[in-house]
Amino acid sequence: MKAKSIKGRSVEEVSSALEQSMTYDFKPTLAIVFISIKQDRNAVCKILSDKGIDVAGATSCGEFINGYQDQGSIVILLLDLHRDAYSIFFRDVGNRDLAEVAKKLAHNALQKFNTPAFILLSTGMSKEGIVFNGEELINNLSKEFGGKVNIYGGMAGDDYSFTGSYVFTNHNHTDMGAVALVLDEEKMGLLGNAISGWQAVGTIKTVTKSEDDWVYTIDGQPAPEMYLKYLGKQSKTDEELKTLYEDIGLFYPFQVIDSADPVMRTPMMIDKERNAIKFDFPIPQGTKLQFSMPPDFDIVENVLADADQLRNTNRFEAEALLIFSCAGRLNALGPLTNSENDGLHEIWKAPMAGFFTYGEFGKGKKDRPEFHSTTCCWVALKEK
Repeated sequence: MKAKSIKGRSVEEVSSALEQSMTYDFKPTLAIVFISIKQDRNAVCKILSDKGIDVAGATSCGEFINGYQDQGSIVILLLDLHRDAYSIFFRDVGNRDLAEVAKKLAHNALQKFNTPAFILLSTGMSKEGIVFNGEELINNLSKEFGGKVNIYGGMAGDDYSFTGSYVFTNHNHTDMGAVALVLDEEKMGLLGNAISGWQAVGTIKTVTKSEDDWVYTIDGQPAPEMYLKYLGKQSKTDEELKTLYEDIGLFYPFQVIDSADPVMRTPMMIDKERNAIKFDFPIPQGTKLQFSMPPDFDIVENVLADADQLRNTNRFEAEALLIFSCAGRLNALGPLTNSENDGLHEIWKAPMAGFFTYGEFGKGKKDRPEFHSTTCCWVALKEK
């Protein structure tokens, strides 16, 4: 397999970059596209389709390739890969049951390949403001394989506008659904990880009352009171509490430790009338939690050290690299995200593309794919 990364601030720039990338010994069959909603994705898809290139893509909250990171642009990972090694499935979910969607997707994948792996792109928020339940989709999809399946990817963004995110193929797009790039693991090798890098602090606590994405009490105490005490903050006015997450919420996520590996959940709002914390995704009653240390450069060092160890332990040489990094990391880490993404590229020394997401899919240290928040998820690819 051969791969190249291209970028552009306009459709014309991408078209020019595509022309320059195609040579007598590089004729891509597949394009993985990450694009701002400010850009014309239909025009980009037409350019790729006219070249006979298959498309799997998502809108973003920022885009990057090796040595380049921006917002409002277009990045593409081009792969010259035999078409018998992959298949693309598009699902416009709408109001359909996600368990049934996952079951059918797994069935379709197994009809194509004995050992399928998934690069999964889902929508994040619809144009009507409905948040896609990525956790339910990946949990049900993983369940169809008994948890023994490689799934990596992310939820589409919309430049933080909350006006609607999209996933798409050559001729289809949706603001409530998913695109699965399914790879044949008999022909493709994958190695990846989902890691936040945040360090846990304090004792393990239990959610004692919650409803959907609202947590009311932790260890029998009001959740806002406990969180503000941990942060060293005093009680605030209603308006200050509603916007608290903009100042510190993304910097101090919670670690859910009930799952195979700790997964991150971010406090989005404190409501004084409810006396509850709203999280980015639901946290069931009975969930075990820990607070996190404030972010610093150690977070990036942890991510890179882990990737380097995995590479050396598995003696895996990548031919392409995809990164799905939470939009919350961009806000919390700022310029350090450049160091993180470029650092992963330096470790793998392979053409790379990625985007800032509204949620991530991937495996941690234990062998089970999960849904993540505030996490960096990467996957290295190599044709066997």
